[in-house]
Amino acid sequence: MTKRKYSKAPKGKITIGGNIPQQGQQHPNVIVLTQPKRFGIDIADFTSAVRAAEDVDFSRRYKLYDLYSDILMDTHLSCVIEKRRNAVLCADIEFWRDGKPDEAVNEQIKSPWFSRLVTDIIDAKMWGFSLCQFYRQGEWVDYDLIPRKHADPVRRLILRHQTDITGTSWDEYPDLLFIGSPSDLGLLAKAAPWVIYKRNTTGDWSQFSEVFGMPIQEYTYETDDEDSRQRAIDDAYNAGSLAVFVHGKDTTLNLVEAGNKTGSADVYERFCERCNNEISKLILGNTLTTESSENGTQALGTVHKKVEDRVAQADRRYILDVLNYDMTDIFQRMGINTFGGEFCFPEQKDIDPPTKMNILTQLRANFQLPVSDDYLYEEFGVEKPADYDKLKAEQLQKKEALASIANQQLPADDDDEPDNSDDKKNSEPSPKQKKSFKNWLRSFFAKAPQPGGADLEW
Repeated sequence: MTKRKYSKAPKGKITIGGNIPQQGQQHPNVIVLTQPKRFGIDIADFTSAVRAAEDVDFSRRYKLYDLYSDILMDTHLSCVIEKRRNAVLCADIEFWRDGKPDEAVNEQIKSPWFSRLVTDIIDAKMWGFSLCQFYRQGEWVDYDLIPRKHADPVRRLILRHQTDITGTSWDEYPDLLFIGSPSDLGLLAKAAPWVIYKRNTTGDWSQFSEVFGMPIQEYTYETDDEDSRQRAIDDAYNAGSLAVFVHGKDTTLNLVEAGNKTGSADVYERFCERCNNEISKLILGNTLTTESSENGTQALGTVHKKVEDRVAQADRRYILDVLNYDMTDIFQRMGINTFGGEFCFPEQKDIDPPTKMNILTQLRANFQLPVSDDYLYEEFGVEKPADYDKLKAEQLQKKEALASIANQQLPADDDDEPDNSDDKKNSEPSPKQKKSFKNWLRSFFAKAPQPGGADLEW
């Protein structure tokens, strides 16, 4: 078998692959991947992996990251991590310059690579770090996430094989973005013991349920009768998948069961619940937003939700710090002009439709603030009619006609006519006069003296 020869690869893009070269490949892969080791882990494996990762001289993290890949198959852990990611991914990120959005940069933000980048930034808190290499593909920017098992963040090395203790300095490769802390092992290091304990406890719980939760078939045969023994075995085989004990008459079968089977089952359930609660507190900062509790109340749930919102707010600030500071030079080299602007999360008020309708009504009734019809159609999801302008004009005509009729029904104003009658001065106003605001206002002030009238007496 002839050994394949490669030309020397230039220091550029970090290529990733397996041991078998792909068709048309001109250079050997910079990183050779190895299948992660999963399943069958225990606390001894966890402690050994942590010690190897924290070795001062030659830190090796591949065992720890294999363990991370394994525990991420836990449904509860993956669920709470996804919930924390979605709290950031569902919030819009925009780039503003001179007080308004920059559409050229926001086009890149709307592309799929940016969503992956936000996910990897959040995952840096879970794994300890993320290392990304950016490059340009046409008009769009893209990047590759360097496998964490092949990166030594303390010595800043790229390892060809995951078991290597030396490698190539990643400063020789362009457009690399390091996110996280070199010595941080991530939140998954704190979650791993709870997942391991829960997995082992669940296995014991399953075995307990299989033994004590199902009936046991007992077959007795004559001790010296081999045919009877065989018939008992055949009957047990054909009866189903229940547990079977076949014994002779001169032997005794004793099943030693737990004193309180229900209480023993509760021990397994309570321990698994405790493990899940610890994982929820670690990732989300609370427990009531993921699972119900007998002692949980609406007020307590509201407090826990506020804590979770604080965690999401801290994640948003962490992402903005990476985008506005760490990625400034990379954006410039990728041809994205971010000078004089900043990335931000626009504030959005979450108001339910009934409350929003009440607010709009109060603004119109109390403050006489006009509201755009197009805003109302878009906000409440109502389809705008095709003949909108015609219907609007008809409504305006009806309104003007009603106003005209109302004005014609008002009493005639005869304020200019002199009124010298003393009887009218002392008489009660008529019903029509009561309806007139001017008559009411006139009755509030005293009559002015008429020419030729008597002098005022003080």
